[in-house]
Amino acid sequence: APEDIGTLVNMPLSSRTQTSPSTPIIWNVPYRRNPFFTGREDVLQQLHEYFAQATTAALTQPPAITGLGGIGKTQVAVEYAYRYKEAYHSVLWVNATSRETLIEGFVTIARLLSLPAKDEQDQSIIVVAVQQWLATHSNWLLILDNADDSQLVTEFLPTGNTGHLLLTTREQAWGVIARNFIVKKMDETEGILFLLRRANVLKSPLAPLSEASSAEQTTAAAIVKEMDGLPLALDQAGAYIEETPSTLDAYLKAYQRRQTELLHERGKDQQYQHKSVATTWSLNFEQVEQLNPTAADLLRFLAFLAPDAIPEEMIVAGASELGPQFQALVTDETLLDQPIKVLSRFSFVQRDTDKHLLFIHRLVQAVLRANMTRETQRKWAERTVRAVNLAYPDVSNVNLWAQCERVLPHALTCAKLIEDYTLALPEAARLLKQTGYYLIDHAQYEQAKPLYERALAIRGQVLGPNHPDTAQSLNNLAFLYYYQGDYEQAKLLYERALAIREQVLGPNHPTTASSLNNLALLYNSQGDYERALVIREQVLGLNHPDTASSLNNLAHLYESQGDYEQAKPLYERALAIREQVLGPNHPNTASSLNNLAAFYKSQGDYEQAKPLYEHALAIIEKTFGSNHPNTKIVRENLATLLVDMKKTKK
Repeated sequence: APEDIGTLVNMPLSSRTQTSPSTPIIWNVPYRRNPFFTGREDVLQQLHEYFAQATTAALTQPPAITGLGGIGKTQVAVEYAYRYKEAYHSVLWVNATSRETLIEGFVTIARLLSLPAKDEQDQSIIVVAVQQWLATHSNWLLILDNADDSQLVTEFLPTGNTGHLLLTTREQAWGVIARNFIVKKMDETEGILFLLRRANVLKSPLAPLSEASSAEQTTAAAIVKEMDGLPLALDQAGAYIEETPSTLDAYLKAYQRRQTELLHERGKDQQYQHKSVATTWSLNFEQVEQLNPTAADLLRFLAFLAPDAIPEEMIVAGASELGPQFQALVTDETLLDQPIKVLSRFSFVQRDTDKHLLFIHRLVQAVLRANMTRETQRKWAERTVRAVNLAYPDVSNVNLWAQCERVLPHALTCAKLIEDYTLALPEAARLLKQTGYYLIDHAQYEQAKPLYERALAIRGQVLGPNHPDTAQSLNNLAFLYYYQGDYEQAKLLYERALAIREQVLGPNHPTTASSLNNLALLYNSQGDYERALVIREQVLGLNHPDTASSLNNLAHLYESQGDYEQAKPLYERALAIREQVLGPNHPNTASSLNNLAAFYKSQGDYEQAKPLYEHALAIIEKTFGSNHPNTKIVRENLATLLVDMKKTKK
């Protein structure tokens, strides 16, 4: 069960009470203190320290609490006002949603302050009067809530640094005007504690997590995961559970079945009157569409990917499949900046500029998809699969594996789209195949299997049972079965693939040779190995990597038969080809080094074997990591050799 957290318990009890020894003379915060406020200690502390700097240095940039709608920006501002109100003579609040609400807020302040200009018919005079008062007085805190239009809000900012100005905003690009303090989604323990308090499972706002049962904590953790730590969504869930009344388990089941409906639900919140998650974001989606249609389409594309670490280069590489809005992006990747800027304005995406990654909240994705018709969902699912397929790097190139790793989570998400929307596309089959290749190279066989099976089904349906690409999928699945030790299944599929290739491509085609080589590996058949080698030498050339594979396999067969004179030159020739064509640090080169080392060891030539094993291990560890099965095999081979060498010396 999740551990108890001291989010509120660590604070002095006095800081959670509703009254304070010293109350500001002027106070117009429109909200009561939230008894369920949980966490956010890091942001509150940072804000307090930032304002404290104003006593020693001019505060030229006011802090802006930024983040996605529903992330709790207003709640942080309210908590800050209550927690530190004793430090101020005046605590003032303005709704900065629009020019009208800003003016209204400044007029209210003028009346609170009894300024001479408070009843002026020209309201711009009242605004200037409030700005002048702020510039000539100290010990005030002015909170501009929902300041999402930086250009508009800038007109109302006071001059000078005599007090403290605090903004809440979805806008991330404030430049020199303000300094961002980002509010992130709640972590698991914060979210659990907040949900249990809001749902009245914990009967007191100060009750520790340990008062909830382990079952309640476990179910709450599952709800927090579903909501991806979004406070507004957790507040909705808690209100629903309390008001229905319901249980945590019942809500979780209802949410998993009726997600869209429950994201529109809103509790009886008389004070804050927040819109629901779905309503809040739907309004913002419409604004994005009006501001920049390309940004709106980018958001739709992101809604069908994994939510975290979306590579920008993947978007650019797949742009030609994303519709007419993205065609210009194919030749100029800098055009991606403008739509990202628009989405950042509403905090729909976060951008890691160092790693060139985008992040989107999974509930934003859910609401976006829910607002689409099934036909539109299918269109964007298909576009996403085509785009990710186009962007997927060449898996056979080891130097591109780092790029493959960046795309992998999104390729796996596409695999789910292919299944959910029954996308029988050649591009879908290729993406599944490429992803399966990468997973098998990294020993993730169980993850690869359903991808290979789905690719085979699509190719059989779209291309026909006797197409060479169908044979390739049969071959791939057979290879997987072989690695898992299911030789009977492997044999059936290898034979089907060979039959198709001999019939369609001919007996002397290099792809046919590949099937012969694979069956030979299964049967340990010298005739098939020799035939595969001849075809590859004739068609592909003496120095092709596939020729090296045939040489390696035939050498292994000769060695197992005790024909060492035949085996050694084939091992050496395979190694030479791989070093020359693939490079000295390729994993296949390491495989040849390992095989030649094993040959020398079998001959008792330990001194020749040792540096080959060491070299092979260095390559494999660097390529696959220390826990890959291939790394373990080579490490064990070297360890066995060293033991044998010690025995020989004794």
